[in-house]
Amino acid sequence: MAACLPWCAVAQEGNAEPAAPAQDERVVLEADYVYEVRDENKLVAEGNVEALYQGRILRADKLVYDRTTDRVRASGNIVIIDTDGSQQFADEIEVDSKLADGYAIGFSARLADGATVAANSAIRQGDGVDALDQVVYTACPVCEDHKTPTWSIRARRAVLDQESQMMSYRDAVVEVAGIPVFYFPFLAHPDPNSDRRSGLLIPSAGLSSKLGLFYQQPYYWAISDSSEMTISPLVSQNVNPLMELDFRKKFYSGSINFNTSFTKEQDFDSDGELFGEDTWRSHIYGSGLFAINNHWKWGFGVEHQSDDLYDRRYDIDGQDRQRGLYASQPRRLLSQLFLVGQGDDYYTDVALLKFQGLRAGDDDGELPTATPIFFGQKYWDLGKFGYASVDASSAILSRDLGADSRRVSLGGDWTDLNILPGGFTLKTFAEARGDYYALDKDVSGKANVSRFVGNIGTQLAYPMIRPGEVVDITVEPAVMVAWGLSNVNDPAIPNEDSQLFEFDESTLYEANSFGGYDLYEGDGKLSAGLTTRAVWKNGLDLSTTVGRRWRSRPDPNFNDASNLDGTSSDWVVAASAKYGEAFRVDTRARLDEDGLQLNRIDTTVSTRFDRFRAVGQHYYTISNRDAVQPNVTQGIFLRGEIQVTDQYSFFFGQLRDIEQKLNARQQYGIAFEDDCSRFELVYERSELTDRTLGPEESFMIRFSLKTIGDFGSNEFD
Repeated sequence: MAACLPWCAVAQEGNAEPAAPAQDERVVLEADYVYEVRDENKLVAEGNVEALYQGRILRADKLVYDRTTDRVRASGNIVIIDTDGSQQFADEIEVDSKLADGYAIGFSARLADGATVAANSAIRQGDGVDALDQVVYTACPVCEDHKTPTWSIRARRAVLDQESQMMSYRDAVVEVAGIPVFYFPFLAHPDPNSDRRSGLLIPSAGLSSKLGLFYQQPYYWAISDSSEMTISPLVSQNVNPLMELDFRKKFYSGSINFNTSFTKEQDFDSDGELFGEDTWRSHIYGSGLFAINNHWKWGFGVEHQSDDLYDRRYDIDGQDRQRGLYASQPRRLLSQLFLVGQGDDYYTDVALLKFQGLRAGDDDGELPTATPIFFGQKYWDLGKFGYASVDASSAILSRDLGADSRRVSLGGDWTDLNILPGGFTLKTFAEARGDYYALDKDVSGKANVSRFVGNIGTQLAYPMIRPGEVVDITVEPAVMVAWGLSNVNDPAIPNEDSQLFEFDESTLYEANSFGGYDLYEGDGKLSAGLTTRAVWKNGLDLSTTVGRRWRSRPDPNFNDASNLDGTSSDWVVAASAKYGEAFRVDTRARLDEDGLQLNRIDTTVSTRFDRFRAVGQHYYTISNRDAVQPNVTQGIFLRGEIQVTDQYSFFFGQLRDIEQKLNARQQYGIAFEDDCSRFELVYERSELTDRTLGPEESFMIRFSLKTIGDFGSNEFD
């Protein structure tokens, strides 16, 4: 039987094909049996009933449509699938002919993100407000052998406002594993399907030897579609409250991000003891990046603290992040304004830099201000004649205390790579640069210094590859010979950009190993090295590089740490072994030229398999070995997590200074995680001493509830 009635119904018997809706405003009805009760002006459908209206589907055992009231009543195994994929269930419902407004008995719903809500009854109103009585809400699975959800919100009444996309509760109780934990006369959170919404985020709390008991409650403010702010007041037992703000905004051409905090308090030590002046204290970290066009962009980075130890006193993260074109050294803040341009054959950047020191003994007047630093380079592809480029650079550095300096440089280089008969590769190169320094004569002894530097040389390599059924092997010996101008490093030139340089395998075949401008490696030099790699078909990959450099004469401007003092360098070694994610080792080392004693090693090991993942790093350096007291640094870093069960895990982290016999930082914690939540108990301790701050420890509780809120990263830095 088939008939097109005012509420367009099509009966389906056996394998008859369902009819498509005639137009958007019509409802398609499919059922085993459809019949009409003319005396009551009703249409009845029974058996595997399915009604479709504009993408919304209703399924039931029985459906009755009253033409007089234009209402639909359904009963038995009711399922309503909305256009967003969410599912609603009920024992009995009555809705309008569009399957929208009405009421339901024995109501439950599975939302698009997996959250579940259940109520004794639910009413959907025409103004977009859903009212539920005796309601339970959770993001945890609730159909697994009647398992009690990890957490849930149980309330006397709840209202979902579809226009504001907020879900509010009256007399709400938050339960964990079925046990009541918190009671709220009123509680509200955004609908899980909604966009960004203003409201309270998950707080953080704990016990610290500095702050005592502390509690920080973030509030998220969705200011507009393109801007937002997190307001996080911190209250603690030992010191005055602190206000922390995070502001983010996107523009058509870029974005900005600021983190700041402020308080009015005295200094305090690791035990929370107050001393000194009661004054306003603050910090600000911020960055921004904007596109001018497809090739040019500008940006800024802001870093400032009112006190050297402000971030460590209040455990504020972010001091060591890069916020712009340039990165600073540890415990040094850098504010910068920069412009960058890059095309297919050129690169240019210019920046203004300002430093603030946080280390003991730092005097900001002795740190330089760059006004500005400039670099520009232009490339040319010469075809069979190789590649060439010219570059210009300048640096204007000023100090309130100490020497000012100004440098202007202009240079160029040329490179040509050819493949010779037999598979040899020959690289020929030349570079030249002129520098002019305007100096502080009272400090440097000279008012200005001019110099011309350059190198010319060649690199010969012979890559050999042997494919195999089990392993592919590559062996490449190489040698580089270059000659450069001598006596180019005038002692009057201040070393501003090459202080932390160390010759290693990454610069083994560079004629001038120094990446900066103030020091230059001239004279004659010879580098030889061997690179090998073996790749097994099962995924194992081993590689090594070993080499050394010889120089025609020593340069007194190169110190022991640079590995270029004297006429020969240490042996430099780099090795790695990896087997997918299960295992990886990376090692870099320096072996003394006399006796192959270990002068430096840096080894990182990472593993991830089954229920265990971890990363470990060991570092060791020794300089001035022949001195009465050689300078030795050695430490170890560990971080990992062990999945004890499917839900419980143990995580740990440690940074230990072996020479000082102290733990710079320790972290241990237990975590519980399932499909809808994560809970952490974390213990941290530091034995570092920095002026008035000494050893400290803290205990924290961190948790997140899916669809309700999150905590930050739990990574150990």
